[in-house]
Amino acid sequence: MITDWIEAGLSAATSDECVVIVRDSTEANLRWAINMLTTNGQMHHRSATVVAISRVDGVGHAGVVSGPVAAQDDLVALVGQACTTAQTAPASDDSAPLPAPVVDEDYAEDAVTTSIDVLGSFAEGLGRALAASFSAGTEMFGYAEHHSSTVWVGTSAGARRRAVERWGKVELNAKSSDRIGSAWVGRSTVDFSDIDADVLAAEVTRRLSWCDNRLELPAGRYETILPPSAVADLMILTYWSASGRDAEQGRTVFAGAQPGTTRVGEVLSALPMTLTSGPEALPAPPFAIVEGSVPGLTSVYDNGAPAETVAWLHDGRLAALPYPRAAAAASGVPYAFPSDNLVLDAGSNRSLEDLIRSTKRGLLLTCLWYIREVDISSLLVTGLTRDGVYLIENGEIVGMVNNFRFNESPVDLLRRAVEASASEPTLCREWNDYFTFTSMPALRVPDFNMSTVSKAY
Repeated sequence: MITDWIEAGLSAATSDECVVIVRDSTEANLRWAINMLTTNGQMHHRSATVVAISRVDGVGHAGVVSGPVAAQDDLVALVGQACTTAQTAPASDDSAPLPAPVVDEDYAEDAVTTSIDVLGSFAEGLGRALAASFSAGTEMFGYAEHHSSTVWVGTSAGARRRAVERWGKVELNAKSSDRIGSAWVGRSTVDFSDIDADVLAAEVTRRLSWCDNRLELPAGRYETILPPSAVADLMILTYWSASGRDAEQGRTVFAGAQPGTTRVGEVLSALPMTLTSGPEALPAPPFAIVEGSVPGLTSVYDNGAPAETVAWLHDGRLAALPYPRAAAAASGVPYAFPSDNLVLDAGSNRSLEDLIRSTKRGLLLTCLWYIREVDISSLLVTGLTRDGVYLIENGEIVGMVNNFRFNESPVDLLRRAVEASASEPTLCREWNDYFTFTSMPALRVPDFNMSTVSKAY
């Protein structure tokens, strides 16, 4: 039993404190290109992370070691390496006492696995879609994958925690025969029971048909509808940049006007936007699992601490920023763990199609790509549009236009957005290897900055 391995590892630790995390993961996947299935398979991986903590005058010095484990001896060896590393590790600026122990009732249960069978129904629909694409003279590319990861966390303070993370995604790309016309759809899922390959294929084929009429537009500022996927990518990057500690130090867009303050309490959007994360928002473990600290955001000292649902924005006002427990205590604010999910709701019941129909002239994007920070202080980012930029005239899509490079700040976009659709589950494009579960609205921005024309297709 893996829990027996954890007990052996904790017993072998020579450091003052110890945290052992074991992750048992299985994956099933399908991949296809040019209307043909190329690969499929199943994988199994088991790894462990050990955090050994030496205390000097109450301050922690953490040694963190990770690696694959196939047997109890492998885990005990990792514990020994971590304890040795802790002896020479520098003092941790995120040092904190280990969280109060919680013992989960299902802690001793085995791993929950997945298999290729979970993709069976989807594969049948995919076969129909690939055949139809071949007959139409177009091409389809993409992949589907499903993961199941069981995580156990044991600490020398007595915590014994277990979580099961199950997630999947589909990306379906359709291209015209000259590969200039291109369309994309993506979906996230827990178990593929809500994924219909026929519906996805119909949507991507509809979008590809919009590419039959091709138009050229110059760089400039355009009224633009950002679909939920693009909004998700921008909100995730904003979330990752929202460290409360870094804001207090004046290093981010969330820094306050006075030294040592933040913008918490400030109105960021005239729309009633509420941004939340946590286990009550979308799938996420109910406690912190941190296999490597992210300075200012997460800390290995917080493993096992509660991960509660947090409203980061409330009715357009910045309500909270993420803090590890040590930074939260130092600043006198509540501890707020940033779970790997996000829900943005702007209080609208309109659909994306409603936004299109009410547009006199503007652009509809599909997704954003290669998003990179340009200026941390304003969170100015640059990136490219991808797989379909469409011109809307008098409420109808009239054709595909060229791609663009854009320069925008997601925080400033919140301020300038004038309309939103209803929030819906979506798959981001840029970050979906790391961040699967989001629910986002489409946003209308009257003056989105397409800084240059991109010749990439």
